[in-house]
Amino acid sequence: MPRVARLDAPGVVHHVIFRGIERKKIFRTSADKEWFIQRLGQFLVASNTSCYAWALMDNHAHLLLRTGDVGLATLMRRLLTGYSGYFNRKYNRHGQLFQNRYKSIICQEDIYLKELVRYIHLNPLRAGIVRTMKQLDKYAYAGHSALIGEKAYTWQQTGYVVNMFGKKVQMARKQYSQFIAQGIEHGRRPELVGGGLIRSMGGWDAVKKIRLQGQDRVKSDVRILGDSDFVEQVLSRAEETCRRGYELKRRGYDIDKIERRVAEVMGLPAEEVRKKGRDRRRVEARSLAIYWAVHELGVSGTALAERYGLTQPAIVFACRRGEQTAAELKCKLLD
Repeated sequence: MPRVARLDAPGVVHHVIFRGIERKKIFRTSADKEWFIQRLGQFLVASNTSCYAWALMDNHAHLLLRTGDVGLATLMRRLLTGYSGYFNRKYNRHGQLFQNRYKSIICQEDIYLKELVRYIHLNPLRAGIVRTMKQLDKYAYAGHSALIGEKAYTWQQTGYVVNMFGKKVQMARKQYSQFIAQGIEHGRRPELVGGGLIRSMGGWDAVKKIRLQGQDRVKSDVRILGDSDFVEQVLSRAEETCRRGYELKRRGYDIDKIERRVAEVMGLPAEEVRKKGRDRRRVEARSLAIYWAVHELGVSGTALAERYGLTQPAIVFACRRGEQTAAELKCKLLD
């Protein structure tokens, strides 16, 4: 059976799961996990990607991410390729480290975000790495400890999750902890690790009920966890992005052509777009080129940093500024 193409809609929440080949360990020591965490944090910040939950076990890991300036596929390729290289060098091994492709499921935020945070952060407890909630509170390799204030990871979006449980931090953290503890009795929750009609609707009983009500045209997709309307929206956006990508390829767009288009929009000579300096028009032009390169062509922040002589954080900032410039000028890459 052919593999289903991934969906990579920008700005949506993805539940990402990756495992070691043949379920073997991908983290043998705490140092391995620390190396991975450091690299993860760097890529999340550089790509403006939000992380709401995460958990590292010995042979697999979970991430709950909202994509930012770089698509999920690009982010995960850099993250896992880099870690594989580190792991193979350290342990003098060769070959594949991860089992097949990573799994990613787009999730409907208002329905599933809290449940997924709980599901992911209970993984160390379900796996027997820790045995009590007190031990989970101290576990350094999952985002739960940061949400209750025990640890601090600058790249984890703790405030967004904590605020869902209350306006006052201490009370919200208490409510969050109680919510997590209540999930222990729910078990493994297989409905949260895949999309499709049966899982999204809560099992066959719910599906039968919907059909009895005459709602036969409920949209579903194994790559999406959400209700019918949400599935339709995501698929529509993904189709539009795909069409746009083909059109850009057909017209021969690359970074050079983007810079020529920026020069046309800004009324500057093309060579001015790449020049260094703090001249406002030049900075705006460079930022617009970076924004279009990232969002329209999927050019990596590393490649753009090298091209323009900027740091990774500066590329992220330029991308945001470029988005503002595009909105102010009401301009698009394709007319």
